[in-house]
Amino acid sequence: MLSLPAPAKLNLFLHITGRRPDGYHNLQTLFQLLDCGDRLDFEVNASGTIEVVPALADVPPEHNLIYRAAIALRQATGCALGAHIVLHKQLPLGGGLGGGSSDAATTMLALNRLWKLQLSKKQLMSIGQQLGADVPLFIFGHSAWAEGIGEQLSAVKIPPAWYLVLAPDAQVSTAKIFAHQGLTRNTHPIKIRAFLEQGGRNDCQAVVEALYPQVKKARLWLAQFAEARLTGTGACLFARFASEADARSVLEQMPAPWQGFVAQGVNESPLLKQLPFDD
Repeated sequence: MLSLPAPAKLNLFLHITGRRPDGYHNLQTLFQLLDCGDRLDFEVNASGTIEVVPALADVPPEHNLIYRAAIALRQATGCALGAHIVLHKQLPLGGGLGGGSSDAATTMLALNRLWKLQLSKKQLMSIGQQLGADVPLFIFGHSAWAEGIGEQLSAVKIPPAWYLVLAPDAQVSTAKIFAHQGLTRNTHPIKIRAFLEQGGRNDCQAVVEALYPQVKKARLWLAQFAEARLTGTGACLFARFASEADARSVLEQMPAPWQGFVAQGVNESPLLKQLPFDD
């Protein structure tokens, strides 16, 4: 058995630089891993059954990224083993925190170990990319500068910081945002130095706030205390603080029915710390 974390991520900025012939978008982003997220328990069985509990509301079992990750590993390797997987869900669905992708990555790393598949990190990232653009990040296991569709990753060291993450009462559809005619798709590519010196923006933010006004309302409230920004395609917003105490003091003032949490940014994934992985 294994019990492993599936950490969250933030997009400190997100620029859409073009649309590809296959419908995917080229982007630039800086992924900041957090020290909190979901947790999954794994137990191997010899029957070949893949079971994920509890079921996610409005998500058919065969569409669950955890289930799909396990099946993708079996298809790639011919493994006949199964697994009973228990998800302890903490991150909101449709929040832009990478919860489903992180769950899938943790599943792949756990079953690679438990099923004794001995796939390399590069092989796992290649399989994971077929499940979702963010999955390779969580297998990579380090805060990273990303390009392409998010799979071209370069590890970076981000200065220590605490983040307040705010989850308004909304579940944003990533597909809906990327298909929207109003989405900016021609932001000029930048270098990491330019971001560090001048900052960046989230090109999805205007579209998300137009479609989900409750996200804009939450951002304007958080912006009273620090610069507030959307992560990914939302709906979660975040602000950076110098200390945990500063972040928690704002969290205590958060209006109902919003949810929120305080987390520390980390450069190395908590998953890779618990389950070291040699390439």
